[in-house]
Amino acid sequence: MELEDLVDENTILVQRTLRSGQSICHDGNVVVLGDVNPGAEVVASGNIIVMGSLRGVVHAGAKGDINAIIIGFRLRPTQLRIGNHITRPPEDELSDPNYPELARIKNGVVTIETFNSNFK
Repeated sequence: MELEDLVDENTILVQRTLRSGQSICHDGNVVVLGDVNPGAEVVASGNIIVMGSLRGVVHAGAKGDINAIIIGFRLRPTQLRIGNHITRPPEDELSDPNYPELARIKNGVVTIETFNSNFK
């Protein structure tokens, strides 16, 4: 793979934690170097990567892209959307894994799985 294939000029880097009441909306990809706290929101027409705890609302593929993904070091959103699919965490969820997770649409359903850099 060439370096030019890895460059995407439509990505923003947010170098802070998003607190309740704050929101980011971008026509492209969003990378957050911090947490997305409850009450904060990130909306992107592309992918969303959170290098911290994701506990707010996230919407990847906001213009209908069901191939968009969401990655979070601690994926605990109050609401997660990909394209036109919307999901919330289970009310009785007791597990609290301490590893990155990936959310994407698989077979028409939002799927959360352990992030592996070789995902396809």
